[in-house]
Amino acid sequence: MLSRIYIKNFALIDTLEVSLHNGLQVITGETGAGKSIILGALRLILGERADIKSISNTDEKSIVETEFDLNNQFKKFFVENDLDYEHQTIIRREILPSGKSRAFINDVPVTLDVLKELSSQLIDIHSQFETSNLFTSEYQFKIIDGLSENKQIIEEYQNEFSDFISFKTQLKKYQTQLSENNKESDYKKFLLTELEDLNLDDVDYEELQNQLSVQENAEMISENLAQILSRFHQEEVGIFSFFNEAKSKLSKIAEVSNNFSELDERLETSFVEVKDIISELENEADEIEINPENLALLSELNNRINALFLKHNVSDVNELKEIRDQLAGEQKGASELETLIAEIEGNIVKKEKTLQTLAEKLSKNRKKSIPVFVQKAEGLLKKLGLEKARVDIDLQVSTDFNQFGKENIQLLFQANSGFPLKPIQTAISGGERSRVMLAVKKIIAESDELPTLILDEIDTGVSGKVAEEIGNLMREMSADMQLIVISHLAQVAAKGNNNYKVVKQDISGKTQSTIVTLNDDEKLNEIAQLLSGSKITEAALAQAKELIG
Repeated sequence: MLSRIYIKNFALIDTLEVSLHNGLQVITGETGAGKSIILGALRLILGERADIKSISNTDEKSIVETEFDLNNQFKKFFVENDLDYEHQTIIRREILPSGKSRAFINDVPVTLDVLKELSSQLIDIHSQFETSNLFTSEYQFKIIDGLSENKQIIEEYQNEFSDFISFKTQLKKYQTQLSENNKESDYKKFLLTELEDLNLDDVDYEELQNQLSVQENAEMISENLAQILSRFHQEEVGIFSFFNEAKSKLSKIAEVSNNFSELDERLETSFVEVKDIISELENEADEIEINPENLALLSELNNRINALFLKHNVSDVNELKEIRDQLAGEQKGASELETLIAEIEGNIVKKEKTLQTLAEKLSKNRKKSIPVFVQKAEGLLKKLGLEKARVDIDLQVSTDFNQFGKENIQLLFQANSGFPLKPIQTAISGGERSRVMLAVKKIIAESDELPTLILDEIDTGVSGKVAEEIGNLMREMSADMQLIVISHLAQVAAKGNNNYKVVKQDISGKTQSTIVTLNDDEKLNEIAQLLSGSKITEAALAQAKELIG
């Protein structure tokens, strides 16, 4: 139940605070007094977009705060959203001068999504201009499912349907991905085979270049090595002969002069190093082999690697390895995708069986409740001045599952006798909409736990006996719920358990709107004024007393 409204610095409202109660709460007031401003502020609690233009004093923030009496059924929501549950829960929305807005539940900042999720379970605001809801499949299913006591089944069905849609979305995604992969599959397989055939893990590109260079220059290398070794080994005129002779003479000198000892040692060391170098050169010379077949193999390998460098726009064997591994992963991924697709398809089949069973239960219960709805609705419409109105609900099996089962719904209506029933959106007139919606709200209230319902001038355009019946209907509805009604009808105001009036006045040269709670005498005068206009007559007072009863 909505127990308190507090509004500050919002449009024409400087400060407004009002306490509300259970039952029928009727708000009256002249046109333009500010009733719509209060509703606009309450829509902020429902998570609607905040407008900086709503701030009256742009130096201060605007505040809309509501307090609700909650029962334990809401504890789950608070736990799931990490909020402290309070029986007296306060929901607040603030618009800052910068234009930014903030939302709070029990002084804890929350996102607008969280705010909307909670407030939508607490308040239902219905305006005379919002009867288009009646034309939607969602609302029409809500009507019949409430009568059918389908609440638990529809919740279970919609949970399963959500999983079903998720599986279908995943399936489409993976099928698209597999299709894209398959378009290039053959070419990618060719690229992978090409890379795998090279055994890149065994390739040392630098060594390959070295071996290739040696083979390409083997004849020149052999000739030069032969000449080098010949120079060293020639008898009497070879380098070793001169080296030995020089070493022998320097040793003799070193024996008689210490000045040459170090040089003698250095020459000895150099001689040993030269001998070692010549030995390795001899080994290399023995290894050099002019082998055209080997040269051809090395050239072929080198050409294949360079061709792949060019094809893949890389310059390193390690980069080729990365490309190979990526392609191999994609091939494996395609296989895994096929397995995953098969698994999801199996899950979809299981979900379809479950959905079919639940959809059949929903449909069976709905068909049983259609006559009940027709009887209730036509009875209420007769009271509301539509004596000849007829209604029905047409359920048609659909080829696909939807959010409400495996059938489509159409609410049918006809206000006049002798004419066929038609879809309500094409058959109903503007003057009939509010009364049909009121009848529907009454039926829903009987079968479902509605939140606080706010009806904004839904009774516009009616008078006399119909107005009286609307008042009675609203009083009946308020027996099981809090019903807040904004009305210009004396017949409705007379039925109020509590009455309030929105007034507009000039304070310090500034027009301001506020709301006042009416006591019994003030309520009587307000009803009389609704009957007679600005001047209250004795006849109007007498009629007002009669209406109050």
